[in-house]
Amino acid sequence: MEPSTPSNLVVREAGLGDVPAITRIFNDAIVNTTAVYFYDPVTEKSRMDWLAAKLEQRWPVFVADEAGDVRGFSTYGPFRPWPAYQYSVEHSVYVHPERRGQGIGKLLIAPLIESAKTRGIHTMIAGVDSSNTASLRLHQYFGFVPVAHFKEVGFKFDRWLDLVFLQLWLKTSTG
Repeated sequence: MEPSTPSNLVVREAGLGDVPAITRIFNDAIVNTTAVYFYDPVTEKSRMDWLAAKLEQRWPVFVADEAGDVRGFSTYGPFRPWPAYQYSVEHSVYVHPERRGQGIGKLLIAPLIESAKTRGIHTMIAGVDSSNTASLRLHQYFGFVPVAHFKEVGFKFDRWLDLVFLQLWLKTSTG
C-alpha cells in the first residue's frame, strides 16, 4: 500500500526563511544516518550561504511545506565542475526524520526531474548509501537504475560504507 501524504502538504521553491528547518533536517541526516557522508553538523550560516549560492546560480531547491513547517527538501547541482559535464546533475533529497516513509520523497523528486528536463539536462545522478534501501527503492520508482557500486568508499559510525550511483536519462533536446 502506498503511503499517503497530508493534503495540506505543498512543494514550493525554498526561500531564505526555510534555512533553519533545512539545517535541522540536514543535521539529523548527518548525525543519525548514512544518507550524507559528513561527520559534523553544519551551521545555519553555512546553509544560508549554500542556499544563497544555489539561488544565485539558479539551481533549484524545493521544500515540502506542511502548514508552514518544512518537512523535507530537494535540490540538484553540477555532477562535476568541468564544462563537458554541463548536461549532468547530481541531486539529493532529505526528509524530516518523523516524516520518512510517508511519500514526501516522491513529492520532492518529481519537481527536480521536471526542472532538469526544462533546463535541457540529459541525465540525473543519485549517490545513495548501499544500506539505504528506502532511498534505493524511491529512486527506482522514478526509473533510476544502478550504474555503479563503490565498495568501502566512506567511513562513518565505525564502519565502511558502500556508495551506489543511480542514473536517470531524460528525454531532452540535448540528447
